[in-house]
Amino acid sequence: MFESIIRLFTKEKTDYAQLVKNGAVILDVRSKSEYAGGHIKDSINIDVQQLGSNLHKLKNKTKPIITCCESGMRSAAAKNILKSNGYTEVYNGGGINRLQNRLK
Repeated sequence: MFESIIRLFTKEKTDYAQLVKNGAVILDVRSKSEYAGGHIKDSINIDVQQLGSNLHKLKNKTKPIITCCESGMRSAAAKNILKSNGYTEVYNGGGINRLQNRLK
C-alpha cells in the first residue's frame, strides 16, 4: 500500500535530451512571430491553430514528438490533437524556456 501511495505522488521525469538524441522531433506550436523571436534549434514550427490541417508535415506517426509553446497550454492542446490523430509517442515539453533547460 505504501508503494502505491508513493507512486501516486511521484511523477516520473521524462528525459527530453535523450529523446532528442534518439531522434525525437521538437514541435513548437507558437505563432510564426513568436517562433521568429527565438526557438529551439532544429525545431519545427506549426501554430497550434493550424496543426490539424498540417499533420501531413509530420509523416511518421511512430516517431517521438515533443510539443512546446510559451507556457505549456498550447503544447498540451497540440499533444491532444496529435494523440487523437494516431501519433503514438507524444510528450508535452511545456514552455520553451523550461524545455530548453531540460535539453542541456
